[in-house]
Amino acid sequence: MKKTILTIIQVVVTVGILCWVFHDHDQRAKMAHALSLAVQRPSGRLWLLAGFGCYGIVEILAALRWYLLLRVQKVILPLWRLVALFMLGIFFNMFMPGGTGGDVLKIYFLIKEIPDKKKEGLLAVLMDRLIGLLGLIMVASIIIALQYHWLKTAPYARHATWVLMLILVAGLGGIAFSFIISGFRLASKLPARMPMRDKLIDVSDAYNAYARAWPASLLAIFGSFGVHLCSFSVYVCAARALNIDVSTGALLTVMPIILTICALPISVGGTGVREMLFPNLLTPLCGVAGPVAIALSLTGFMLTAAWGGIGGIIYLLYRPSEHTKLRDVPKEIEELEHEVAETVKGEGINGKTLPETQTKL
Repeated sequence: MKKTILTIIQVVVTVGILCWVFHDHDQRAKMAHALSLAVQRPSGRLWLLAGFGCYGIVEILAALRWYLLLRVQKVILPLWRLVALFMLGIFFNMFMPGGTGGDVLKIYFLIKEIPDKKKEGLLAVLMDRLIGLLGLIMVASIIIALQYHWLKTAPYARHATWVLMLILVAGLGGIAFSFIISGFRLASKLPARMPMRDKLIDVSDAYNAYARAWPASLLAIFGSFGVHLCSFSVYVCAARALNIDVSTGALLTVMPIILTICALPISVGGTGVREMLFPNLLTPLCGVAGPVAIALSLTGFMLTAAWGGIGGIIYLLYRPSEHTKLRDVPKEIEELEHEVAETVKGEGINGKTLPETQTKL
């Protein structure tokens, strides 16, 4: 029921914002004109191709990061299969409303590839998400520290920046809380009915596994910088394709705000929220006309959605040997998280020797 309600809310918000953004005929005509210029000009087509390539680099770097983390767990899969799994995740994050997100599907398909190492696969995905979040926190914090004096010149931008900071602080607080649980060996003492209990215990176990392999973990964090910067650069290329007079620095400053807020489960794949944020940020800060800013949002989204479409094709062709209905996937992953959490808790209760890395935390 909760997932159904979330899906309904996401669809209603998405449709409502899009109707509001595209209701004006003149606005739609200006957007269409800006998009047509990008396709008609040879330089515009080259920039579109460059933007498409930038997101391809995002996928490769993210897959390499995941590959590195899996190797720490002694899980060896061909890189091309990890890229395919990553693209499946993009497809579900972009186009599927509700609770079946990309990470859930990545875990599901991964454990079908490695049925004898389900725990290791789960921990690698959790650590990949944590390192990606940590990389975003670091990149966004540096950008905000350098550009806050400029962002605060526009009220909407100032408020959006504070929203971003709240999200980042919440994320950092969650990482710190899970780190404390791991460092002080509190995982086995968490109440059974505590929200997110199983995930916290699993994250604690992931810290133990990756603390010893700190060179690989550090390399994965640095790789996250490239992932986020290339993701932001997709919209820089889109702006050049549309021949928008806005600096690269300005775009790299607003993109963490836009993409982070769009990642919240407010709408389907951030659609609508993104088209609302672009004009509200770029118009007062950079003087970009509202329809042109929306055209930029649509162009950048189409460049990334093209990869999501490829992920959709892979999903149609990619099937594990063991079939499960899509609606049952989240439940299966929850059961796996609980199973791993109980295993970790049991090891602590039984007094088994925990990894040496726990003392290093």
